[in-house]
Amino acid sequence: MQFAVTIRRNGRVAARAACAGIVFCGLWIAPAFAQQSSTDTAAGLSSYNNMRTMINQKSAGPANTLPTILNGVGIAQHLNEQIPLNLTFTDDAGRQVQLADYFGKKPAILALVYYRCPMLCSEELDGLVRALEMVSFVPGKDFNIIVVSIDPTEGTDLAAAKKREDVKRYGHPDTANGWHFLTGTQPNIDALTNVVGFHYVKLKVPGSNLTQFAHASAIQIVTPEGKLAQYYMGVEYSPKDLLLGLDEASSNRIGSPVDNILTYCYHYDPQTNTHSLIVSRVIQLGGLLTLILLGGFMTIMFRRDYRQQHKRVRESESKEAKVNG
Repeated sequence: MQFAVTIRRNGRVAARAACAGIVFCGLWIAPAFAQQSSTDTAAGLSSYNNMRTMINQKSAGPANTLPTILNGVGIAQHLNEQIPLNLTFTDDAGRQVQLADYFGKKPAILALVYYRCPMLCSEELDGLVRALEMVSFVPGKDFNIIVVSIDPTEGTDLAAAKKREDVKRYGHPDTANGWHFLTGTQPNIDALTNVVGFHYVKLKVPGSNLTQFAHASAIQIVTPEGKLAQYYMGVEYSPKDLLLGLDEASSNRIGSPVDNILTYCYHYDPQTNTHSLIVSRVIQLGGLLTLILLGGFMTIMFRRDYRQQHKRVRESESKEAKVNG
């Protein structure tokens, strides 16, 4: 009987521990993740302070809805569309180049950003660099990386600085000839973004001469012929998918549309003046659900073990009683 009591006590302790773990996760870990996400983005939010007032003033509609000023933001996947290779831009060395200079023999990764972006563009390029670190293809040899600014006021110095930063982060300075950071005029920018399906909204920061852009995040794989072969949404990219996309594009094969939900991995909340990662929220909920299921499984297993042990003890006591009787 003492053994049964011990089993019962241990089962209760384990069940309580599992429940405590679940509560701990729900009350501490998930908010900690949320706080960490907010902390990580705080450094890039200072220039949005004045913008918040402007967005609140121009945005009509109920709370928790997308501000009307951002309704034009998004990415339409124009697969198999030919990008205009005759467009002229200025590269990071100050040379006048055509997009055609980067095509004909190998595919390219195209990223539409702006170099003074305080948040999303840096995350996008960082995600690209992290993915490329695990891809066997070599920039400049197997494919080109073409980064084009959507801000016509940005010049060569900004493009060159951004290139140095990303090539250094990539860790292979010998591949610098495969990285191309371009700036251009508004008509050429519009011609490129319209074909790609990259829709953004220009925002003037009140009280300053600064212009910022509300935009979504994605990179595109382009075939050697200059046709859009694949879109990858968000700010994190799978190295395996990137490698496969480049391999298929090198043979001028066109991929399939992807889920557009990742376009809005980062969203801006004008009420709190913060960005947050929807993906991180999904991960947090998934982790909490996993702990709940694990806790429930442990509780069921301990209760089953207790019942089995208790049954054996009762059978043993019954046998002993018959023998003694």
